[in-house]
Amino acid sequence: MTSDRLHLPDAPTDLAARLAAGEAVAWSEPVSMTTYEPAAPDPYPMFLDRRVYQGSSGRVYPIPFTDRIAGEGAPRTWQAIHLENRWLRLMVLPELGGRIHVGFDKTAGYDFFYRNNVIKPALVGLAGPWISGGVEFNWPQHHRPATFLPVQTAIEEHPDGAVTVWCSDHDPFTRMKGTHGIRLHPDRAVVELAVRLHNRTSETQTFLWWANVAARVHDDYQSFFPTDVRYVADHARRAITAFPRADRPYYGVDYPARGDGRDRLDLYRNITVPTSYMVTDTRDDFFGGYDHRAGAGFVHVADRRIAPGKKQWTWGNAPFGHAWDRHLTDEDGPYVELMAGVYTDNQPDFSWLEPGETKSFTQTWYPIHGIGPAHQANDEAAVRLDAEPGRIAVGVCVSRPRKGAVVAVTLDDETLWTTTADLEPGVPLQASFDAACEPTEVELTVTHEGARLISWRPRPDHDAPEPRPATAPLPPESVESVDELYYTGVHLAQYRHPSRSPIPYWTEGLRRDPGDVRCSLALADDAYRRAEYAAAERHARRALERLTARNLNPRDGEASYVLGLILRRTGREEAAVDAFAKAAWDVRWLAPASLEIARIDARAGRLAQALDRAETALRLAPDDTRAHAVRTVALRGLGRTGDAAGFLAARLADDPLDQVAQALDGRTLACDARTFIDVALELAEAGASDTALALLAEAETREPTPAGEVRPIAGYHRARLLDLLGRADEAEHARKAARGAPAEHCFPSGLDDHDALRAALDADPGDARAAALLGMLLFDRGRTEEALECWELAIDAGLADPVLHRNAALATYAVYGDDDRIPQYFERAIALRPDARLVYELDQFLARRGVSAQDRLARLDPAIVLERDDATVVYCELLTEAGRHDEARSIMEHRAFAPWEGGEGRTLAAWEGLMLASSRAAEADGDLTAALDYVDRAIDPPPDLGETRIETAHPVRLLTRRADLLDRRGDHTEAETLRAAIPEEEPAEDDDRKVDYFATSLPDMLLFPPR
Repeated sequence: MTSDRLHLPDAPTDLAARLAAGEAVAWSEPVSMTTYEPAAPDPYPMFLDRRVYQGSSGRVYPIPFTDRIAGEGAPRTWQAIHLENRWLRLMVLPELGGRIHVGFDKTAGYDFFYRNNVIKPALVGLAGPWISGGVEFNWPQHHRPATFLPVQTAIEEHPDGAVTVWCSDHDPFTRMKGTHGIRLHPDRAVVELAVRLHNRTSETQTFLWWANVAARVHDDYQSFFPTDVRYVADHARRAITAFPRADRPYYGVDYPARGDGRDRLDLYRNITVPTSYMVTDTRDDFFGGYDHRAGAGFVHVADRRIAPGKKQWTWGNAPFGHAWDRHLTDEDGPYVELMAGVYTDNQPDFSWLEPGETKSFTQTWYPIHGIGPAHQANDEAAVRLDAEPGRIAVGVCVSRPRKGAVVAVTLDDETLWTTTADLEPGVPLQASFDAACEPTEVELTVTHEGARLISWRPRPDHDAPEPRPATAPLPPESVESVDELYYTGVHLAQYRHPSRSPIPYWTEGLRRDPGDVRCSLALADDAYRRAEYAAAERHARRALERLTARNLNPRDGEASYVLGLILRRTGREEAAVDAFAKAAWDVRWLAPASLEIARIDARAGRLAQALDRAETALRLAPDDTRAHAVRTVALRGLGRTGDAAGFLAARLADDPLDQVAQALDGRTLACDARTFIDVALELAEAGASDTALALLAEAETREPTPAGEVRPIAGYHRARLLDLLGRADEAEHARKAARGAPAEHCFPSGLDDHDALRAALDADPGDARAAALLGMLLFDRGRTEEALECWELAIDAGLADPVLHRNAALATYAVYGDDDRIPQYFERAIALRPDARLVYELDQFLARRGVSAQDRLARLDPAIVLERDDATVVYCELLTEAGRHDEARSIMEHRAFAPWEGGEGRTLAAWEGLMLASSRAAEADGDLTAALDYVDRAIDPPPDLGETRIETAHPVRLLTRRADLLDRRGDHTEAETLRAAIPEEEPAEDDDRKVDYFATSLPDMLLFPPR
C-alpha cells in the first residue's frame, strides 16, 4: 500500500513563542500513523529454553508471544512526545518502549535518524513485533524485551532551560527499573540521553545496554569509526576481520577477492549479506554515519571507558536484505543500525548490577554537515583534516554556537593556517590551503575564549595486534582446574548462554573439591532462583563451612547474604537477620544486607531500627528505591511526618517516575498492572501493608494488556499478605476471587509469585487454578516433573482449560518422552479451543513419533492450519509429499508469508521442494518446458514468500537440475554454459554460528527437543 507521510504537529502557541525566543520545549500530542497491527498475543506460554536470540538466550516467558502481523495497514493514533529547539526536532513514542522515532535536523532539512513513516512491525523482537527506525534503547538484553510495550513518561523542564522526556518501566523478566531521559538544551544541537538502570531486586542481575540507532542508507552512505580502529568482530568475537578494508572472508563473503573498492565494510553498498561488526579496540569516544548525497550525518559521543560499544548491523544490500526492508516499511527503504553499547562492547556481552545498585550514564548524538566522516569528535565539535601532498583541507562542525572561535593548523610551533569565525551548528567551516608537510605532522585545533574545544593530529599507519577470537569452552570433564570450571560457569550464566548450562561446570568443580566456596555459592544462587530453597541452603551452608573452617570472620560476606535470602524466603526471619548482619561486615554487602534487615525490622514494627538500617543502606546506595520506601514508612510510623514529606518530595523531584514514591505520596499510578504488583510487594516489605493491599486490589481490576494478565496472581498475592497479617477470612475471600479471575495470558514468574502460589496450595491443596499457574512458573525454571504434577492435579480437579492441557502435553514429553497421554492432552485442548497452534504442535509431536505423512495430512483441517505460517508450511510440505502439488501451489502462490529474523529458509525450502516435485511430475508427463519453468520458479522465488536466498547460498541442486533438463531438451550448449558457472559445491554452512547467533526462528524442535 502507499503510506501517508508522518505529519509532525507544530508546537502549541505558548511553546512556539518560547521556541522562537531560543528555548527548548517539549509537549505531548498524538500523531496518526499508518500501522500494521500485531495479532493478539498467543494464549499459550512459550517455553523456549533452547531458543537463541541475538547470541544469548531467547527465553521469552513470561511475556505473551505474538507471531502474526496484519498484512494491511490502517491509520492509528499514537501517543507521542515532541521535543524541539532551534536546531533539532525529536519525537518519542511512549507506547513503543520510549524510543525516539524521529530525529530531524532543522538546519539541513534532514532526518539524521531513519524516519519510518509507518509502524510496520516484523517478527524480529524477542516477543515478536519489532519496528525499524529511530533509536531503540535496548536493555537488559537485545532487543529490548519491552520494545512493543508502553513506558511511563514525564516531561521535566530544567532551570537552565533544558527539557527532558523521562521514560521508565520495569523490565518484564527480573523487574529491574530502567529509566532513560531524552534531553534537548536551548544552547546546543545535541540529543542527550541520561540513563539510570536500577536493580530493585535482592539478587545480583546481569544486563546490557545498546542504543540502537537507525540511519537511512543508499550507495553513498558511509559509517565511520575512529581512525585507530584496525579490526572488527562479529557476535562473541567468533570471527575477526580488518577494518575498513576486510582482509579475509567475513560472513561468507570473500571481500579481498572483489577488488574495485568493494572490500570496504564502511560502505553499505558493499555488504550483501546480513552482517554485524563491532569495534574491538579504540582510544576514541565517537563514531557515526555520513550521507554523502545529503552532505549530512551524525556522530555519537560517549566515554569509551564505560561506553566502548560501537557496532554496525545491516540486513545487506541484496535481495535477501531488501525483502526484510519490505517487511519493515512501505516506502522508506533500507537502513543500517549504528549501535552504541554502554558497559558492553560485543553481543552477547553482559555486565553486573548488584542488589540495590544504580548505574547512571549519558550518551549524546548530534548532526554534522559538509565535512564528511569525522576524524575526531567530542561533545563540542567534530573535525576532519585531509592532508594530501602540498594541500590541506579542514572541516569543523560544532554542537553549539561559538562566536569568535579560532581554528588553526599548526606544524610543531609554526602556524600554517588560522582563521577566526563565528561557528554555528548546521554551518560547517570548510577551508583548504597549500602546505608542504607530512600529513601526520600537522595538528588541527579549535579554541574558544582561550579554551581548547578539540584537537586532532592524523594518526600514522600502524599495525595493531589482531584480537584473539573466542573459542567454545571445553566439556567440564576436560577442563583442567576447578578455578577454570567455576569461571566458565560464570561466563555461561552471565552471558545467558542458550545451549550450554553452567551447572555441569560447577558440579564438576564440587566433584573435584566438595567444599569449593565459589562453586557452592554459584549452585546455591542457581537453586535459590529456581525456588529450590532446601538445595540452595545446603549449598550455601557448605560454602560457609569452608569459609569459616579456620576464620570465623571471612573477608567475603556473599555466602552469609545468600543464606539470609534463603532464610527470609522460608520464614526464618530472625535467623535471616543474623545472616545479613554478618554479611554487612563486608562493605560490598553492607548496603543490600542493611536493606534486608531494615525490611524485616519494619515489618516487625521495629521502626527506629528499620530507619537506622535504611539510612545505612542509602549512604552506600542513595538511589535504592527500596531503602527510600522503608525510610519513608519508618519516618511516618515514628511520627516524623514532616521529615517523611520532605524526603518524599526530594525523591520525586529526583525521579518523577519512581512508582513506589508516587504510591507513598498518594498519587494515582499510571504504570502497567504488573508494576502495581511490584510496587505493592515493595511497600509490603517496607511495612506499608494497607497501601500494599489497596494496590493489589487495584491490580485485580485491571484489564489485560500485551504485557499479560495479572488479576489472578494479584489476588493470590493479596491473599498471602492477608494471611501474614492474620486476616484469614479475608485471605480466603481473596483466594476465591483469584480462582475465578480471568487467567488467559497470566504467566507467573519470579520468587514472589512462586511463594504466593505455594501459599495458596498450602491453604487449599485442591486449588486447580493455583496449581495450573504454579506449573507454568516451575516448567519455565526447568522443574519439569513438579510442573507436570501441578498440571495433573489441576486436570484431575476438573479445570477445563486448553492452555493447561497443552502444557501438560509438553511436560509429559519433557519428562517421559513419547507417551500416549501426549496426543490425548492435545486432543482435549483442541476440543476446548480449535486452534492452529495446538494443531501444529500436535502434528509436530506426531512427526517425531514417526506417523506417516498421509496420516498426518488426514488430521489437518485447512480451515485451521492456514491461520498460521508455520502450520501452513508444514501442510504444504505434506501435500507435496502426497503428490497433491496443485493444492500446495495454490496455497503458496496466494499467501504472503512473514518469516522470523534468523528463521529464514523454512518457507523457501518448502517452496523449492514443491517446485522440484512439480518439475519431476511434469518431466514424467513429458512436458520438459513446464519442468524447466518450475525449476526457474524455484531459483527465483516469488516475493510473497517473504524471503529469498542469501547472497552466499548458491542453489546448486536447482541449477544442476536445470542443466540436466536443458540437456534432455537438447539445449546442450546452454546446459554446458550453466554447468560451468555452477560452484563445485555449496559453501559449507557455518552451523555453529547459525545455531548460536541467528537461529531466532521458532522451529518445532524448541517445543519438542530431541531426547
